[in-house]
Formats: sequence, structure tokens, C-alpha cells
Amino acid sequence: MPKNSRENLIQWLTYTGLTLAAIMATLPFIWMMLSSFMTRGETLRRVFFPKALQWANYVEAWSEEDFGLYFENSLWISFLVVGGTLLFSMMAAYPLARMEFRGREPIFVVILATLMVPETVTMVPNFLTVSWLNHVSPVPWLNNWPALTIPFMASAFSIFLLRQFMRGIPGELYEAARIDGAGHLRFLFQIVLPLCRAPLLTVGMFTFIGSWNALGWPLLVTNTPTWRPIAVALQKFVSEAGPEVHLQMAGAVIATIPVLVLYGLVQKEFTEGISMSGLKG
Repeated sequence: MPKNSRENLIQWLTYTGLTLAAIMATLPFIWMMLSSFMTRGETLRRVFFPKALQWANYVEAWSEEDFGLYFENSLWISFLVVGGTLLFSMMAAYPLARMEFRGREPIFVVILATLMVPETVTMVPNFLTVSWLNHVSPVPWLNNWPALTIPFMASAFSIFLLRQFMRGIPGELYEAARIDGAGHLRFLFQIVLPLCRAPLLTVGMFTFIGSWNALGWPLLVTNTPTWRPIAVALQKFVSEAGPEVHLQMAGAVIATIPVLVLYGLVQKEFTEGISMSGLKG
């Protein structure tokens, strides 16, 4: 086979494989969108296209089971977790990347090792800790925002990502800052922080998605709708009579909108942060 023909065949197979993978990845989302416009009978018959678009499903899903309250709860929880994660991860990553002290590398190895611990394994110890804090703290933790946000304001992956990026910042910048009388804290917030815009937005995006989709932990530490997030609300559409799939899919589409909007706003920096931060030694 001629070289050009072989290269064209490889290119065709590559594009065909990528196209099929893209279709498989988007098919569940397309089915969710189509199902959100169906009647309940159409979802039970498992048809693919609705006969008529049922826009009322979105109104009914929003008004049923205090969906708006759950949506607002998720926004507050996600923004608190994102803000805390960005602050603490940045302040933890900086000394691991730019400061010399005994035990720096072992500490970093221990932080990375926590990535191999499944989340379900840490759920019970975290719950016991939160229960103890609920009794000794003047602010209640259970069934309140502290239990839903504070345990997740430290992320090993976020620390790793920011540390890798900070290691690539030229040391001459710190030397120049020292000449101007700047210490580590001033150097971090005035010089390093603006340079870390792309990885910080990447960390914020990952953290937002993880917090927005949380289900198991909120069910464990809450027992009223006061602070329960939107993922819990989607379970409310399953009753003894069976799941109301059309309303559940309408609620899922509503729940997806903030993530899509956020990704659209930070898409360029998100891609740049992944390509730049993860590859620096």
C-alpha cells in the first residue's frame, strides 16, 4: 500500500473513531433533552422522539418538590466550596512549590497518596468528625452549610495542579520581589495569583462540578430540605407509582444549565490550565 494511501486510511479511521466516540458521549444528553419534552406515557413506551414538545414539563418540574429551593442551595454550596478550595489549595500549593523546608517532598507524597483513597472510605470518618463538631461548635454543622462545604475545601488534586504550575514560575520574579521588600505572602497574592488564572479557573470548574453533583454526602448529613442540593431534588421525582421520567429529565436539564454556562465562560482558560499545569515537573 502506498504511503499516502496508508496515511489517508489511518486518518480516516481516526476521524471515524472520534466521531463514533463523540456520538456515544452525546447520546445520553440528547436522550435526556428529548425525554424532557415527552409525556409520561411516551417515556414508558420508550419512544425516542416526542410527538409534541411538552414545555409545561419544565414549569411543573420547577414548581414540584421545592425544586427552586434545592437549586438555590446548590448554588450557595458550590460557590462556598469553590471559594474555599481556591483559597486553601493555593496557600497549600505555594509552599510545596516555592519554599524550601524539611519534609516538603514527603508531605507532597502523602497528599498525592490520598488521591488513591476512595471517597466512600472517608465518608464514615468525615461523618464522625462532623457529628463531633456539631456538638462542640456554637454553629450547628449537621443539616447546615458547614457540613456540606467545609470538609471539601481541601482538595489533593487541586493542590497538585496548582503546585505543578507554580513550579514553572521563574525564580527571578521572586528575587525581584524580595528586592522590593515583598515576602512570600505578598509575592503569592500580587504576582503568583495573576499568573495562575488558568489553573485556578480549572480547579474552580472541577470543584464546582463535583459539588454541584454531590448526592451521597448531602443525604448523610441533612434530613430536611433546608440545605439539600439539587441532586437530592432529582430523586424526589421517583414515587411509589414509579419514576416520573419526563419531569426528572426536565429537572436534569435545568440542573445542567449552570455547568454549561460556567464551562462556556471559562472554556479557553480551562483547556489552557489542563494543558499547562499537568505537564510541568
